[in-house]
Amino acid sequence: MSSTESPDTATAALPVPPAGSSRRGAETVRTVTLPGLTLALRSPDGPPAGRTAPGAADGGATRPREPALYVHGLGGSSQNWSDLMPLLADRLDGEAIDLPGFGLSPPPDDGNYSVSAQARALIRHLDAAGRGPVHLLGNSMGGAAATRVAAVRPDLVRTLTLISPALPELRPQRTAVPTALLAVPGIARLFSRLTHDWTPERRTREVLALCYGDPGRVSPEGFNSAADEYARRLELPYFWEVMERSARGLVNAYTLGGQHNLWRQAERVLAPTLLVYGGRDRLVSFRMARRAAAAFRGARMLTLPEAGHVAMMEYPEAVARAVRELLDSEETDATADAGRS
Repeated sequence: MSSTESPDTATAALPVPPAGSSRRGAETVRTVTLPGLTLALRSPDGPPAGRTAPGAADGGATRPREPALYVHGLGGSSQNWSDLMPLLADRLDGEAIDLPGFGLSPPPDDGNYSVSAQARALIRHLDAAGRGPVHLLGNSMGGAAATRVAAVRPDLVRTLTLISPALPELRPQRTAVPTALLAVPGIARLFSRLTHDWTPERRTREVLALCYGDPGRVSPEGFNSAADEYARRLELPYFWEVMERSARGLVNAYTLGGQHNLWRQAERVLAPTLLVYGGRDRLVSFRMARRAAAAFRGARMLTLPEAGHVAMMEYPEAVARAVRELLDSEETDATADAGRS
């Protein structure tokens, strides 16, 4: 069940696994190199088989696909979007980014993992690629970075979709507190030592319980893939340092005041916005949906009572439908504006 009617935080302490399903097709991963920064980007190999853009079936002109950028959260990677991207591939020429230090992207040369640094990385990539304005989609910490991009560079963002965005919350849920503690110096290393004997399978089960409303939705194939990816990332020498510094950067972003405050920046966003919240989210409180709806002017709202923190992985079809409605609405408004000018 879901609702699209318009109506406190941290993100996953462990890697959100790429717990996919049979929806996934072949993907291409490429890297781009900028001064002091190397970024991995993942994209589906093409529109889903048997699907055409509106107009093509009746002999009309095929609608050109529009550029999109997908941004994961703390502990996640570009693979977190591999279920959603194919469902929108007939409309969006999408690519999912691995933020610096995550997925297949190496750490940045300057070691800066603040939300502002992540936003700058997104801006630098979009400027260098010349892909803007894009349809920008972000989850959790990626939602915070996407909000900052939309506020400071409106020319780069055509629409904004935020799934459980990590925006400041004064009274976070108790289930989110352990994640926030990763920001405390030494805690990440302590957690590493305390869980040294955990198998990748146990670690994966713990993450699924934290991030999914119903971990049972993950297929056995998806679970095994997630465990393999977890084992790979634990071998990276910078894994725990990236987690600690990123968590600290997120917590620090919550304390900023003035024009850099994330809620203040949300009020500055001009792009049509879709907000997605899960009723079983253990990391971003469901009650934040009302405040977000008030902050982002004219925002659409999708609430998924059974979803957890990563709705695009649990309920990709529902999220895809809501994104399509946002795209249709933005297109209609753009056409009307053109007619008046």
